[in-house]
Amino acid sequence: MADIFDVIADGTRREILQILLSRSSSGDGGTSVSQIVHELGVSQPTVSKHLKVLREADLVTVREEGQHRYYSLQSTPLETVDDWLVPFFIDEADGETIVRIGSSALPEPAAQAAEFVGRAAASAKHAVTSAFRRRT
Repeated sequence: MADIFDVIADGTRREILQILLSRSSSGDGGTSVSQIVHELGVSQPTVSKHLKVLREADLVTVREEGQHRYYSLQSTPLETVDDWLVPFFIDEADGETIVRIGSSALPEPAAQAAEFVGRAAASAKHAVTSAFRRRT
């Protein structure tokens, strides 16, 4: 199995994961390859190649329905990345967890709020980028 960091190093695969993440809340049973192709604006063979790598890394699951395949995000393997990154951002000082962001340090509740806002901003950026990509 490929190293998770190698798998997510590719920008197209990260975009596919973002698409699947943004569609995961709809509960529609997955996203078709054609929907991913449409959002990315790349060829179907390219998307299929990347989905195969993501599937082999257990980052996506696939459900077959007739001739169609529907992909869903399986984020559990990303916990490895999270576990590796966390020590770079967290200090324990005087019994309080402090999260470092750049050269600043935030108490854990503020860091959680900042993370929530950051994720929302990233999702919004992805939605806007996808909308512009579809219009061109």
